[in-house]
Amino acid sequence: MNSENNEDAIVQNLKDAGCSQNMIMAFIEDIRNDKIIEGLKLLAIHRRSLLDELHKEQKQIDCLDYLVYKMQKTKKSHNIK
Repeated sequence: MNSENNEDAIVQNLKDAGCSQNMIMAFIEDIRNDKIIEGLKLLAIHRRSLLDELHKEQKQIDCLDYLVYKMQKTKKSHNIK
């Protein structure tokens, strides 16, 4: 695989991971300039951002699950009476 194809694959991977165009450009520039550590830091920052969003959405799902649980519990208690 030549470097252009490799770079295209990296760009596509970053797009698939939800990276912004600015982040992609900064990452590619770091890689081209052999600044691997800086590139890895960019990836770590984006990964942390994705995890934060995931945790936020998990909390929202938990809230909905709790509401469904409470409603089902209330429904069962009304059916018993």
